[in-house]
Amino acid sequence: MLTLRLIRRFGTVPHRFSTAAIVERASSARNSVRKPSEVSEPALVKLKNEKDPEKLFHLFKANAHNKLVVENRFAFEDTVSRLAGARRLDYIENILEHQKTLPQGRREGFIIRIIMLYGKAGMTKHAVDTFCDMHLYGCKRTVKSFNAALKVLTQSRDLAAIESFLSDVPFRYGIELDDYSINIVIKAFCEMGILEKAYLVMVEMEKLGITPDVITYTTLIAAFYKADRPMIANGLWNLMVLKGCLPNVATFNVRIQFLVNKGRAWEANKLLAFMRRHKKFPEFPDEVTYNLVIKGFCRAGFFEMAMRVYSALHNEGYKPNLKIYQTMIHYLCEAGELDLAYTMCKDSMQRNWFPSVHSINNLLRGLRKDGRVDKIDKAKHIYSLVLKKAPPFPAAQIEIMNSILSRN
Repeated sequence: MLTLRLIRRFGTVPHRFSTAAIVERASSARNSVRKPSEVSEPALVKLKNEKDPEKLFHLFKANAHNKLVVENRFAFEDTVSRLAGARRLDYIENILEHQKTLPQGRREGFIIRIIMLYGKAGMTKHAVDTFCDMHLYGCKRTVKSFNAALKVLTQSRDLAAIESFLSDVPFRYGIELDDYSINIVIKAFCEMGILEKAYLVMVEMEKLGITPDVITYTTLIAAFYKADRPMIANGLWNLMVLKGCLPNVATFNVRIQFLVNKGRAWEANKLLAFMRRHKKFPEFPDEVTYNLVIKGFCRAGFFEMAMRVYSALHNEGYKPNLKIYQTMIHYLCEAGELDLAYTMCKDSMQRNWFPSVHSINNLLRGLRKDGRVDKIDKAKHIYSLVLKKAPPFPAAQIEIMNSILSRN
């Protein structure tokens, strides 16, 4: 049985006390269900287009037996999301509780979806209850459904409830935790800022015979870097390598992000060079790595080096993305490197990648302020590309850009 603290916080009770309520809800759901729609495809279209929460609810219930609806992940998730947005949690409960009584309720994968949908709607109690009551629907529990319920519970950021769930539930249902279970907990503890406890979870998992993987280490390393505790982060990196767990591209990017944030662009570039020399697979380093190093050099004012890294990205066969363009345009405008910023902005827009309105406005102001004819012509060309954007920028933003060009 879950501890009293978990019961008080989420109203979760052992399944033997909730059986009657579940049977009553299922009976009520069966009585309220309407006949399925005769035509399947229009039902999906109607669900997508329906704006009224009450009509949306009844439309979904009318198609409760329609496999094209209930087996369509997007339709299911979109319906629950919109009902949650309208704060109609009663409708969500009605829909999901009824779905559990249908044949698909005997499939663990389907129950996992219901658990996660309850989580997205912020209905933690219902998610945990769904896991605890799976046997009532003839559905076998495994660590997969446990992990789904655990993930939803960690979103509550309730430390006592999480610890209670971890200590009581696996023993009660004979579930063996896996590395994914532990990674869920470590990620949650890191996000809650209790880094020492997150580290101790990793230590305990090893005692249970669960080997930490690269995700475990990367999560902890990222959290300690973010907390400005690089000595511990670097120590975890060394420990990871010592135990034969090699860092992946995400682990390298976490360290490069820290170096860039600290203004250590040259060290970040050395790490990039190391990754290029020890290329393990095609996307090592990846676009994120290049973007971070480019950002580091731009922030430090080393625009020539930023362009060299940009060229290296091309040489490695990568195509620049909007984020890389946005980074360079932003910092080039700040540094007054308007010609280069213009070239980057033009190239980006011609690829239908439009930088932020703030960056465009800064570029237009800089070119207009220069006053020379060639600079004004460049500003007008940027504005002409702005007008070709589809979908267009809001009229108010276009008016601001036009006013910048019109100033004397």
